[in-house]
Amino acid sequence: MTVPTRVPLSVLDLALVPDGGTGAQAVRDAVSLAVDLDRLGYRRVWYAEHHLSPGVASASPAVLAAAAAARTERIRVGSGAVLLSTTSPLVAAEQFGTIAALHPGRVDLGLGRAFTPPTGDRAARHKAGEAPQADAPRPADRPAPREAGPRVVDGLYVPAAPPTLNDSALRERFLAQAAVVGASRAPASFQAELELVLGLRAGTFTDDAGHHYVSPPVQDAAFDLFVLASSGGESARVAGRLGLPIAANFHVSPHTTLDTVAAYRAAFRPGVLAEPYVVVSADVLVAETTQRAHDLAAPFADWVASIRRGADGAIAYPRPQDATPWTERTEPERAVVADRVDTRIVGDPATAVERLATLQRVTGADELLVTTATHDPADARRSYALLAQAWAGAGADRAPRTEQAAAFAG
Repeated sequence: MTVPTRVPLSVLDLALVPDGGTGAQAVRDAVSLAVDLDRLGYRRVWYAEHHLSPGVASASPAVLAAAAAARTERIRVGSGAVLLSTTSPLVAAEQFGTIAALHPGRVDLGLGRAFTPPTGDRAARHKAGEAPQADAPRPADRPAPREAGPRVVDGLYVPAAPPTLNDSALRERFLAQAAVVGASRAPASFQAELELVLGLRAGTFTDDAGHHYVSPPVQDAAFDLFVLASSGGESARVAGRLGLPIAANFHVSPHTTLDTVAAYRAAFRPGVLAEPYVVVSADVLVAETTQRAHDLAAPFADWVASIRRGADGAIAYPRPQDATPWTERTEPERAVVADRVDTRIVGDPATAVERLATLQRVTGADELLVTTATHDPADARRSYALLAQAWAGAGADRAPRTEQAAAFAG
């Protein structure tokens, strides 16, 4: 059984490096997984961009996407996301335009805002790919932030924001990594960077001095442009104003996802799309039984803690038997990771389908983007297979909300 065409499920792959494994093997496993996902009927597979993290080998989304496209037949490939702090919009568009020339109609270019290290009390609001927002009057097209969590919205648990993180430690790590990565470009406004990509693709891009530019791999390139966002800030509003599709990061920032979607819809004007198109991500781990799923999920809290407070970023993904038991964590330690642990979808296939259906209903998502973290890649493959089969069996009444959305998803 495959995922129904009208109810898209997609995958975000981080190419996780397991404890005791290697980055090279993680890359090979990621490309091999794409073959499985293609066979299972997933709509897309996107690759994240992370640098200098021992536990994440997805550093070159374009290279992974090209390799996956060459080994698959139908599934779309793309980035979730190329970060504009390390890659210019021109280079990103040329990379993915080149892939699209070889695999037309199967390529997505997802872009995330330039990264700024967190400072002061804004650190807790920082999420990867979404720069912290300065305190400023709320624009007219930006809805007021919703009630602070934790709360339950129509069956969906929305956690409170995590506590303020260790600003000095995070900033020191991010600044040190940025120096090694060479993330020194001075980006233009996010809207200008997206308009550059759209203009080059349309063959109409002209700079402020009146010079017209042409990029052969980008002009008329058959890729779809997505915006990734983790708050109701600039990314969501710009995606709406340009009529682009958006991917809202529930798996990274569950407490802000409803604000993200609301800000996007409020700002939306027909552009690339005639109507809004919303993708919502989720951390999901499925096994034959709920107990087995929870056993496999045990290392997740250690891994998230390493991202939020570790000196080196994401650690190699631990073995289940090496995980720190939840009962042995202090309350402050729990608070740092609780939002992600509590919103992760873990269980048997029926449980996963029920919770994903709730997420889709409450957010109004037109598509769900699933990411699965396990120590053993075989367990992740099994999770994706079980989910695909269960979602197909339950998907008859979960069509996207509009004909336009259905056409875009197809």
